[in-house]
Amino acid sequence: MRIFNSITIEIEQIIFPIVYIAIGFVVYKLLKRLVNKVMKKTPKMKKQHQQRANTIRIVILNVIKYVIVFVVLLAILANFGINVKSIVAGLGITTAIIGLAFQDLAKDFIAGVSIITENQFEVGDTIEYDGFMGEVVFLGLKTTRIKDYRGAVKIIANHKLDTVINYSLNNYLAIIDLGVSYDENPDQVATALEEIRKELNGKVPNATGDIEIWGLDDFEDSNMRYRVVVETKAMQHYEAQRFLRTEFKKRLDERNIKVTCQQIEVTNGNE
Repeated sequence: MRIFNSITIEIEQIIFPIVYIAIGFVVYKLLKRLVNKVMKKTPKMKKQHQQRANTIRIVILNVIKYVIVFVVLLAILANFGINVKSIVAGLGITTAIIGLAFQDLAKDFIAGVSIITENQFEVGDTIEYDGFMGEVVFLGLKTTRIKDYRGAVKIIANHKLDTVINYSLNNYLAIIDLGVSYDENPDQVATALEEIRKELNGKVPNATGDIEIWGLDDFEDSNMRYRVVVETKAMQHYEAQRFLRTEFKKRLDERNIKVTCQQIEVTNGNE
């Protein structure tokens, strides 16, 4: 009988941990599905709100995962006859010791919560940290991952993200400078630019406003510089600038107005 009881206990010590892990896995999957359903994106939701919801969803899932792992671990320890109550009772002292030993980890957690609650940046935003600029592809409780346009990923501890430039918070200005030869009549150039502005309004990719002609901006060594701007969605100004340069160049050529670039004349010092 004692042998039978001993074998039963050993089997329980093997099977129960597996059952606990399986239950924890199933609970996590169910809660994950519930969170995803609650935080589900809708077509009417603005992009920035979608990004924020996705960021909060990731953090909630991380918290759920850590809590489930902790509970399953306690259940397994209890299965092996370890006094879990004393462990829980001693968590106050243990937490203090762990806090001292893992100060950076605690700082990362606090910083991660602060980043989300203060809406400093979200998954999908373009940010710059220490000269590295890219899209936020992951925001966790410990680290943030940023991917640049080449595909390189920088992993940064959250507590180090104290000075970050966020390029996605506001709209951008697409700005182009057109160099026009001094041989051209400034009044004719201004008229031509205004005509082109009217022709291109509403056609600029990702524009959120009308094209503006800021006029003659500066006199350079070999040309007059005219400035053209248009407001675009955040980080979409590059495409708008390429479009504006191409179209203004073509349409100024059609009007026989010479667009030039800054030139440097090099002469022989002996002459």
